[in-house]
Amino acid sequence: MTGMDSREALVALNLIEGVGPVRVRQLLEHFGDAPLVLRASRSELRRVRNIGEDTAEAIARWEQTIGLDAELKRIAEFGCRIVTQADPEYPEMLRQIYDPPIVLYVKGDLLPKDKNSIAMVGSRLTTHYGIEVARKLSYQLAYLGVTVVSGAARGIDSAAHQGALSAKGRTIAVLGTGINLVAPPENAKLFEQIAANGALITQFPFNRPGDKQSFPIRNRIVAGMTLGTVVVEANLTSGALITANFAVEYGRQVFAVPGRIDSPRSKGCHDLIKKGAKLCEGAEDILTEFEYLFPAANRPAGASQTGTLPALELSESEQKVYDTLDHEEINIDEVIRKSGLPTSAVSVALLSLEMKRLIRQLPGKLFAKNQ
Repeated sequence: MTGMDSREALVALNLIEGVGPVRVRQLLEHFGDAPLVLRASRSELRRVRNIGEDTAEAIARWEQTIGLDAELKRIAEFGCRIVTQADPEYPEMLRQIYDPPIVLYVKGDLLPKDKNSIAMVGSRLTTHYGIEVARKLSYQLAYLGVTVVSGAARGIDSAAHQGALSAKGRTIAVLGTGINLVAPPENAKLFEQIAANGALITQFPFNRPGDKQSFPIRNRIVAGMTLGTVVVEANLTSGALITANFAVEYGRQVFAVPGRIDSPRSKGCHDLIKKGAKLCEGAEDILTEFEYLFPAANRPAGASQTGTLPALELSESEQKVYDTLDHEEINIDEVIRKSGLPTSAVSVALLSLEMKRLIRQLPGKLFAKNQ
């Protein structure tokens, strides 16, 4: 194939089974450029350190085994693009790990400010508590300009993306499948919103289904591209612990949210805390680790200081809900009745007002204005 550029050659190398990022890096160091790797003969390939018979064979026969043109056509038609390590938008933190992906398929935008990103992960099977905490934490982080990164799975991941979106913040989903597959299928709408307010990214080619191998590979990207990883809820065998282990390996901070001591869903988090992860009760615990990113002025007030962020804009429904509240606690049903808004709008407004530290929630779905 003539006239192949570096990007296309890297897509081809990424399509060849069993040739991972580390081997590709060794090949590039040896040959200098990706198209030259694909043009090399078996014997030239075998001379490269750690490239055995099988890898040399797979690369030498690439034109018979993979359909590069078909893949390039799918990329163009799907409306995603390929980002390589040579591109400025390739996530800076990810570039620093031992085995950064050869290529990323990206739908949406990767922005320079995404370098301030935090991973939020947890079990697919969750408790109501886990979902609430993930939504709340990611809302607070996104509201303050942190990009929330997760794996788009059921449960905690989805709640983390939703929290960031409801704060009108940025969120990035790293997929364990090809970019054209929506797994779980009920997340189709969520995927669209993520691509519009951040990005969907994957290192896997089109139509690659998720499996036992692909999810840990995905987790390494989640941990590798972020400043730290928050584990919200995880039992002792949860894949979220794999992400936490990668974060440790890459020298990033791990945070774990405590839960009930009798809940198996919290066992993994408690285990992380025993091993030295930072106990996380709120966004403040995460932000204090990264003081240099957030001058005190735009940090949320800690538990000890009540106070609100200056000049908060309230939406029409937030204002309506706020006006129904008093310093005495009032029940959510009463808020719905007084405001005349639909239940779902009231729930969203209450969460938002709570995040903005204007109101507080008390047990039993009671709400009150902060002093």
